[in-house]
Amino acid sequence: MQQVSEADLTTIKAWLGAGSINIFGRQYAGKDTQCEKLAEIFGGVVLGGGDILRHGQTPQHVLDAINSGALSPTEEYKAIVTPYLSRDEFAGKPLFLSSVGRMQGEEEAILAATAQSGHEIKAVIFLDIDESTTWKRFHEAKIHGTREDRTDDDEEGLRKRLDLYEKFTIPVINRYRDLGLLIHIDGTPSIEQVDAAILRALFERATNS
Repeated sequence: MQQVSEADLTTIKAWLGAGSINIFGRQYAGKDTQCEKLAEIFGGVVLGGGDILRHGQTPQHVLDAINSGALSPTEEYKAIVTPYLSRDEFAGKPLFLSSVGRMQGEEEAILAATAQSGHEIKAVIFLDIDESTTWKRFHEAKIHGTREDRTDDDEEGLRKRLDLYEKFTIPVINRYRDLGLLIHIDGTPSIEQVDAAILRALFERATNS
């Protein structure tokens, strides 16, 4: 498998600058894992909308919604999450976003907020796995204890989140595709193979931009 060289990484880093990469996919596609790996390589910051909501000044009814597996109300989500992208400690650093703005209609606010904060979205990665792979990884994580416990991380919660993904997040992914920002990555191989595929795709994007 063709690997990405140090020179290629330098090219990606120069193209990315302080921009953002937003990563989408079904549950257990590896979004957080890949955000963390990219942040380590390029000296960036990992942000997830759910994490911002859970650790910020968020009304209890919004926390109750996301902890039950639902998506937060769009207007409240935008009011809490979008200003967070402008925090001073993120200045000059690339942001790696784990499905930030995953409900249809939120993508425009995220595009505007990242641009305004100096973290323009440079690419959106779609880690594509099918639903059977999600369930397989869910059960493996339960057996091996490899995932942080969440109140909605049970079979009922996962079914709800998968339904919400199909209804509300697929249109967001399609919108980014229409804008020419989407990079489609097969998320089923090993983590190392997915790492390499993402970096190769980013290098191609960097050299063709």
